[in-house]
Amino acid sequence: MANSASGMTVRDECKLKFLELKAKRNYRFIIFKIEQQDIVVEKLGKPEETYEDFTGSLPADECRYAVFDFDFITDENCQKSKIFFIAWSPETSKVRGKMVYASSKDRFKRELDGIQFELQATDPSEMSFDIVKARAF
Repeated sequence: MANSASGMTVRDECKLKFLELKAKRNYRFIIFKIEQQDIVVEKLGKPEETYEDFTGSLPADECRYAVFDFDFITDENCQKSKIFFIAWSPETSKVRGKMVYASSKDRFKRELDGIQFELQATDPSEMSFDIVKARAF
């Protein structure tokens, strides 16, 4: 379905893979990119991959959307999981790319039912593991 503001189409694969991450826990993370007028899946992170694997998969100079399934243990010793939506827009990326990703973000995020937290980052320090952990608790 096209986004009237940006003309973007979210491919069905994006929603299906997100549902698999959420319900079946088949993936640790999913990285999405915009190709022409479509939002598509770029990379699927295996369940055993870490947050460092995830951040290392993001390009240094191009925008991306991503979801990350953050597992943790509470102070009460309970296993929990929170799903983060991350809008990656590095300062070194092209202005046009930043504008396209910014204008499509909210609509794309609405397609992914079950997002619990959102982070916007222009630099790796803005989405460090400590920041994610603090938001989850």
